[in-house]
Amino acid sequence: MAKLVYAAITSLDGYVEDADGNFDWAAPDEEVHTFVNALERPIGTYLYGRRMYETMLYWETATDQSPATREYAAIWRSAEKVVYSRTLQAVTSAKTRIWRSFDADAVQLLKESSAADISVAGAELAAQALESALVDEIHLFLNPVIVGGGKRALPHHLQLSLELVDEHRFAGGVVHLHYQVKN
Repeated sequence: MAKLVYAAITSLDGYVEDADGNFDWAAPDEEVHTFVNALERPIGTYLYGRRMYETMLYWETATDQSPATREYAAIWRSAEKVVYSRTLQAVTSAKTRIWRSFDADAVQLLKESSAADISVAGAELAAQALESALVDEIHLFLNPVIVGGGKRALPHHLQLSLELVDEHRFAGGVVHLHYQVKN
């Protein structure tokens, strides 16, 4: 059975974007991006909310970057994508389909039928997957910045037992924490 993985780049105080919706402080450097690529290679399907999909759509046509970002673009393009949206009428990337609402049973079936792991991206969609006890692993990339508020990486009311599997410190001050969800 495939694993469902939630990865987020966060501020030290746990936000994926600040109170104004900005996340420019979260742009990974080459070292972090190379590490992220290694985590993303086993992913066969990405689950996105509409806003996250629109942000990630950049990778469909991205061409003029560093070696790590070129590699990421290839990884992203090769994966299947599911976009959860009630309003999006059409998608503009290959290998992409729209599901109108989050259905925990459908995600469980996807996990059971997938040969490759699945990633859930976007704090709101990830919260639904976490609350439905579908997430198997959490990867947090803590940035050396405090933004004081905004969109939380993790739902504030959620209680989970986690096991720290690995941690890694990067030269630029980012820290990666890899947890397995204990059921």
